[in-house]
Amino acid sequence: MTQTPEQRLNSLALTLPPIVKPAGNLLGYKTDRGQVYVSGQLPLQDGVVKYAGKVGDAVSKEEAYEAAKLAALNVVSQLSLATDGDLSRIEDIVKVSGFVNCLPEFTEIAAVINGASDLFVGVFGDRGVHARFAIGVASLPRGVPVEIEVIARLRDVG
Repeated sequence: MTQTPEQRLNSLALTLPPIVKPAGNLLGYKTDRGQVYVSGQLPLQDGVVKYAGKVGDAVSKEEAYEAAKLAALNVVSQLSLATDGDLSRIEDIVKVSGFVNCLPEFTEIAAVINGASDLFVGVFGDRGVHARFAIGVASLPRGVPVEIEVIARLRDVG
């Protein structure tokens, strides 16, 4: 018997964080023609920044990996909201966009975003495998080291 994403979250000892209202005139997600576009999510725990600073300076590669996992968990919270609490309605994680706030000489950007990719595969299994880009940037909102954005496809209903 295949586990549901909710059962996988439980077996990974993960709890979905509460949804935090986006700062600004935007939505946490938007659904269009069977696709769910999740706005960039930060490594927030209970609405508070858990990781702050630049990777390669105040934040280690390992801490940034964990920050990416936490940001991805916030993505899953948005997907849960988009599916009325039934993550089995997610057919695929189609694309992951990963941004890393890092020093110019930090080049292990993909290793950081692997935190998000690993979480999506852990929660959704093969449906969590995705296309992706990972890019280093000079700054991110609230001084966080990582931001994760996702496009997911919903299962056909009916």
